[in-house]
Amino acid sequence: MDDNKSDIHELGFESLLLESMAEGVFTVSKTGMITSWNPAMERISGFTAKEAINADCALLKFNRCFGKTCPDGIKECGIYTEGRIDGRECFLKHKNGYDVPVLKSARILRDKSGVAKGVVETVTNMTELHKARREAEEANLRMGEMHRLDKIIGKSSLMREVFFAIRACASSDVNVLIQGESGTGKELVAGAVHFNSPRAEMPFVTVNCSALSESVLESELFGHAKGAFTSAISHRAGRFEDAEGGTLFLDEIGDISPAIQVKLLRVLQEREVERVGESKKRKVNIRIIAATNRDLYGLVKKGIFREDLYYRLKVFPINLPPLKIRKKDIPILISHFINMQNNKTGKQIKGITQPAMRILLDYHWPGNVRELENAVEHAFVLCSGAHIDIFDLPVEIRRLEYHPAGSISADSVPAGSGPAFSFPDPTQNNPPMKMKRKKISPEYLLQVLEESDWNKAEAARRTGYSRASVWKYMKKWKIPLEKP
Repeated sequence: MDDNKSDIHELGFESLLLESMAEGVFTVSKTGMITSWNPAMERISGFTAKEAINADCALLKFNRCFGKTCPDGIKECGIYTEGRIDGRECFLKHKNGYDVPVLKSARILRDKSGVAKGVVETVTNMTELHKARREAEEANLRMGEMHRLDKIIGKSSLMREVFFAIRACASSDVNVLIQGESGTGKELVAGAVHFNSPRAEMPFVTVNCSALSESVLESELFGHAKGAFTSAISHRAGRFEDAEGGTLFLDEIGDISPAIQVKLLRVLQEREVERVGESKKRKVNIRIIAATNRDLYGLVKKGIFREDLYYRLKVFPINLPPLKIRKKDIPILISHFINMQNNKTGKQIKGITQPAMRILLDYHWPGNVRELENAVEHAFVLCSGAHIDIFDLPVEIRRLEYHPAGSISADSVPAGSGPAFSFPDPTQNNPPMKMKRKKISPEYLLQVLEESDWNKAEAARRTGYSRASVWKYMKKWKIPLEKP
């Protein structure tokens, strides 16, 4: 053992073992015995120098050495094969039995003739860094909770108002009327109200009122007695009875007929139902949530929808904003849908390129969140790289003629959302522009940009070129993308 120690000492590495070092430093002989141990190692591991020196290097029980747990001895260690370890994060086992996160490096010690005499290792305590990482991860999780309620995702002020409304009405039994365009997530909001309410353990029953004829819808809602009509071969409970104790969600309520409106109003007033072909009244204890993509108040004014029923339903209204006015939510929705598709398909798509993100941010989204989800699913079919790019998107979205008047600045695209990409000029493949184009020059383009307040879409309309071409010429002539 003394020979081993002298081999290490002769190499002059004792100068490394400065007591002021924050990093732990120790040396190991060629037989795997610890030969020196600085004070920082005592603080990190809990073992004193007296306990460590002459002990086997497996004392520290590193959980990761060359891709495996710490070997039983130096002969199994990969250091002599690999020659070095650089900044490997792992854990060592403290004397008191708990794991200490560390950053480990190692080098072989050789004499002047190149013969290996041992190993010197440095260990940096990563406890504070791991704590900071955990806090950051927890903060991200909390942030995720702030931006979602059940399956509804959004961080815009409009969606925060929706979240507030859901939480406000969930604890009561008031009737709720959800209004919004198709694809905005009305059924998700209805589900969030139910599953955050005291009725969460009871049934949540959904009826699409626009998908059924009047006679079928009546039987579906209220049930029927045996023999009530030709195909009624047995008694059947309706959805009101099925939802007993829970919530009945009436989707597309604006499409129900006047006759169904009368029967529905009676249920809301008396809290009892009569099956078709039966006079017996049955009490029901349910909550009603209705939804529509139509202007229900406008239907009331036209005499198509009963005013008394309207006010019975809209005790607590929730209005869902269309995606085109809450574009701040698009990046986190895309991230959510990418994660969903990665889990579903087994792909590992990391994100979306900046040009593709610009197009998605500038599109008018008539189909709202549902259309965005479908666009991401479509992109997964075509995407063969790590990031969704422009030509992975559906054609109706990427064709610039379909975009509204507004334009997105480069600053509004999240940093790090994908590699840079040059827009192609699609004018050759698209239908001819109706507007006669003037020959473009740097001076003329600058003039138009100034007149358009640097709105690239407006500049494109005024010049008769596509917006992609405007971007291309700005880049070619080194014109700033944003207003100076």
